[in-house]
Amino acid sequence: MDKPTFFKRKPSISQVAPRAAIPGGEIGIFGNGFVDNGRTRPVVRFGEQSASVVVSSPTRLVVRVPEGVTSGELTVDSGTAVSAPVSVAVGTVIAENLHPVANPAIDAAGNIFSTFSGNRGQAVPVSVYKIDRQGVMRPFLRELMNPTGLAFDRQGDLYVSSRHEGTVYRVTPEGERSNYAESMGIATGIAFDGEENLYVGDRSGTIFKISRDRQIFVFTTLEPSMAAYHLAFGPERNLYVTSPTTSSFDHVYRVSPTGEVSSFYRGLGRPQGLAFDVQGNLYVAASVAGRRGVVRFTADAKPELVISGHGIVGLAFSAHRSLILATSNSLIELPWEIAGRPLGQ
Repeated sequence: MDKPTFFKRKPSISQVAPRAAIPGGEIGIFGNGFVDNGRTRPVVRFGEQSASVVVSSPTRLVVRVPEGVTSGELTVDSGTAVSAPVSVAVGTVIAENLHPVANPAIDAAGNIFSTFSGNRGQAVPVSVYKIDRQGVMRPFLRELMNPTGLAFDRQGDLYVSSRHEGTVYRVTPEGERSNYAESMGIATGIAFDGEENLYVGDRSGTIFKISRDRQIFVFTTLEPSMAAYHLAFGPERNLYVTSPTTSSFDHVYRVSPTGEVSSFYRGLGRPQGLAFDVQGNLYVAASVAGRRGVVRFTADAKPELVISGHGIVGLAFSAHRSLILATSNSLIELPWEIAGRPLGQ
């Protein structure tokens, strides 16, 4: 006997959250008709590739994005019918065998720079790699101990902090290196403001300000971090700082142009790299409510997990409507229609 029409209805997807992920990340799918009379486990596919179903019910699924996925067209197969596809942004690995510990950096030509940072005191053959728009990765900088933070100035020079040496280096596009500032403590995150003053986070508790004529000031002090300070400038010339601690309820700090510190948001787990989009929204690599990935904050500090994935330590907006995500051993490019905030805005 045929099943009643009710059990043959087509699954319907009403919402996917978040709508972006990297391989291994988990996303929620909401709707109805996902399970055929409660007896058949649904099959979720990205294109032709099946995903692992972590949670299954007639109205809610949680799935893990498979490795090597090449399509973001998501469908749910209940066993008797297949839903209409829903588009999900899925990241693609563009470089591996790296060791980033903060944001990657992108130059004006679209080349991506990332570190092989190593353990404290570990010497590695190549300190910074350059990945061009064709995905070719080449050594860019050698023999720099524990490179950590990366930032470009308007002239196209790359600045690199060494948490081992407490030094910030300036590197020309040709790879010629010179000392820019020394005695920066455990130098980690770096960022330029609109006047191209350079700010350096010493994870033991100080943020330094270095003027263009290389005078050094103590800009502000914070609680020490167990890993690094990560810095980004946002609207109204405020500096935003993350500094992961042993707590699972960490802050995003906002520092005024005069060095006054306030808490922009508290409640993140291990917040690390951060960046602003052109609309003034803040993106932080962190976990919120136990879910790991990239958290977006509006100006009124409301958080939303917009990218799901484990091991993300940093991010940068490209000029090609994508995000470059740094994990602990790779770079991943993810389609993203919103542009990043230019230096000096």
